[in-house]
Amino acid sequence: MQTATGVTVIEHGQLVDGTGSTAIRDAALVIENGLITFVGPAAAMPVVPPNATRIDAHGGTIMPGLIEAHFHATYFDVEALEDLDIKYPVEYVTLLAGCNAKLALECGYTSARSGGSLFNVDVWLKKAIETDMIPGPRLAASGREICGVGGLMDWNPDYRKIGMDGLVLLVNGADEARAAVRKLVKDGIEWVKTYPTGDAASPDVNDHHTLCMTFEEMHAVVATAHNHGLKVTGHCRAMEGIKNALRAGYDTLEHGTFIDDEALEMILARDVPVIPALYFELASIERGPEFGLSQRVIDGHQETLDGGTESARRILKAGGRIGLGGDYGFGWNPHGQYARELTFFHKHVGFTPLEVLKCATQTGAEILGRAHELGTLAIGKLADVLVVDGDVVADIAILEDRSRFIAVMQGGIVKAGRLARA
Repeated sequence: MQTATGVTVIEHGQLVDGTGSTAIRDAALVIENGLITFVGPAAAMPVVPPNATRIDAHGGTIMPGLIEAHFHATYFDVEALEDLDIKYPVEYVTLLAGCNAKLALECGYTSARSGGSLFNVDVWLKKAIETDMIPGPRLAASGREICGVGGLMDWNPDYRKIGMDGLVLLVNGADEARAAVRKLVKDGIEWVKTYPTGDAASPDVNDHHTLCMTFEEMHAVVATAHNHGLKVTGHCRAMEGIKNALRAGYDTLEHGTFIDDEALEMILARDVPVIPALYFELASIERGPEFGLSQRVIDGHQETLDGGTESARRILKAGGRIGLGGDYGFGWNPHGQYARELTFFHKHVGFTPLEVLKCATQTGAEILGRAHELGTLAIGKLADVLVVDGDVVADIAILEDRSRFIAVMQGGIVKAGRLARA
């Protein structure tokens, strides 16, 4: 991805650096050739060339670009599980994924980690973004997911004879789990996404207290993935599934819904980031009836919301790491509303705005394995910057309004926001 040339100064705003530190009032940020060279009070800013580009924050906020840690580029208006793999042909899904990537960038998300993709669309989406073919967040790809036969993601009955291979690699036993990872290695992914547990969406046989993979399968996935330098995550709701993932050596947990003291200690001992993805649960409860979700499913989402909220509170309070992102792309939780996750974590979970912003920037970069270059505003890092018209510390919900973005920058280049439209 190209970076800017020359010098750019962003000034006349407060600066939130993404570390959780108090905002710096009347701050400035200097960018040279796409990298940050100064961050701090405007009074301490070094002399810059007279021809430097200047961006006025108009008393608003200068902050790192947001990081969506659970991004499904190929989800689009999903209303039932079957929509995930047979609603559209892969050619159309690819085009939709490009549109979703552009939308994410316009929403202030300069980086994202895929949480699973139809076929390996996200692998090629990543390449298209990195070569500036299309706009989108810097992307970590995961391609197809892995689940045990008969588990949450195995819904097409055998008589249809269509399988699940476009979306999920189904495994029976450790040998098949290893083989599935090796297929993903060939596809060029970076993260292996698995389904150790079920979900409220499937209350009959694979609900949120059900296991969908054995420990042996999960351990085989991790050993094979780590051998090839890949990382592993998993859809983990049931408590025993969470503990199995931690014992197997998972690098992150998606959801981490139901934890006890032992699970919390295991999370903290290995410092494993957890991505709760809670706004989806609230949206399922509030909007589920209009989309025909049954009361059993809605009740399951309520239990998941309550359990996940308490678990997230406990993890952060104990010093653990929380990343932010969610299952956007469903009819009741569409793409473009990603920042509702941030508002939810402040207003409903009880995180402070600065804690939320740290989760959505610094921790996101740590999950991506790119904290050395992304996630905070610090000297030497890539200038992935969001300039917002308004005080996001006083009202974090401002980030839900794309019209408030003065500039969305990647490597010092304005890619979206008012200045991109000027």
